[in-house]
Amino acid sequence: MKARLIASIVVAGAVALGMSGCNLIAPQATLKQYDASDGVGVTVGSVAVRNAIVVSDDGETGNLVFSVANRDDRAHTVLIEIEGKDEQFQVLAEPGLTTFDGSGANDPLRIESLGVQPGAIVDVFFQYGDETGATASVPVLTGELLEYSTLVPTPLPTDEPTETPTPLATPTTEPTE
Repeated sequence: MKARLIASIVVAGAVALGMSGCNLIAPQATLKQYDASDGVGVTVGSVAVRNAIVVSDDGETGNLVFSVANRDDRAHTVLIEIEGKDEQFQVLAEPGLTTFDGSGANDPLRIESLGVQPGAIVDVFFQYGDETGATASVPVLTGELLEYSTLVPTPLPTDEPTETPTPLATPTTEPTE
């Protein structure tokens, strides 16, 4: 009887070791940092850019949408450059989280003459103060998905005057000759 008990304990121990042993040598995915959404992130000093995407339906004009998590206790002016473009942006990253998606006080950054078709990537450089900047390879997405449909750039208003419509003749009750 003791032999059976000892054999059962040995078998149970072997099964437990075999079932949990792979955790000893397998890499833990929870220790790897990754971008869990469609956008990408990059960290510069105490400022972390998160979920950066460019939304464009035509590949010519796009909106750069992102969030900035500032872990510092003071605001920083972040310089943003689109690689290969003459456009530069400066945004104020307040302490805490600041979102540039049009849902609050901060609109997305409009990129004119983007020249990158949806599905491609565009390199965007982020830097502030004396910190060494970092480049993120930001995906260009369309507004086809519901969550991005409100982020597509809208046409800018034109300064050209529109033609005033000519009033139509109004019917009268008096007989005509």
